[in-house]
Amino acid sequence: MFYIVIFIGFAIASYAVQSRLKSKFKKYSQVRLSSGISGKEAAEKMLRDNGIHDVQVMSVEGQLTDHYNPAKKTVNLSSDVYHGRSAAAVAVAAHEVGHAVQHAQAYSFLELRSALVPLQNVSAKIINFVFMAMLFGAFFIQGLFSFELAMMVIIGCYTVFTLFAFITLPVEYDASKRGLAWMTSSGVTTSQEHDMAKDSLKWAARTYLVAAIGSLVTLLYYVMMFMGSRD
Repeated sequence: MFYIVIFIGFAIASYAVQSRLKSKFKKYSQVRLSSGISGKEAAEKMLRDNGIHDVQVMSVEGQLTDHYNPAKKTVNLSSDVYHGRSAAAVAVAAHEVGHAVQHAQAYSFLELRSALVPLQNVSAKIINFVFMAMLFGAFFIQGLFSFELAMMVIIGCYTVFTLFAFITLPVEYDASKRGLAWMTSSGVTTSQEHDMAKDSLKWAARTYLVAAIGSLVTLLYYVMMFMGSRD
């Protein structure tokens, strides 16, 4: 019951942070920058200012779907950010270019996270199979594996998920730090606009923090379940 309450609490916290992020983005999207620069233009300028000339800035569908693709070397901005000329748009664009700068400078946490991506993907497939087997195993595949073995596999997978989530935190915070520092040095925002951008990125970072803590709590839940099954 304790863990159920914790899970519900984190689900509510996650929803609240996501809602707050969308609210902040909507609010600051309505504030046009005095410099009139767009998200696309800001991203391209930040890339040039950091001596990066092999990364392309692209527009992608969706809302808050912005991301940097290190394999293709593309900064992918949602339409609102790509075309937007607001504090929120430039903040998100600068954050994503922050990842490109990390990549160019071989930022250790980014490299570690990238190295974990294949293991993360394999773990996701394994845990999906285990959950499906546990759900239908009583009817179709009895004896395939024991409950304890299933718990060990689940714990192993969630260990990977949790490690990945916590390594993501310094990557995201550092990208925001780089983006905000560039916005100040380049003069694309006033002090008031900079505060709006900082506030937007603060709430974006909190979504990763909640996700990381939630992953850790889930891992501990399965560890306790496993330990209880052995008593």
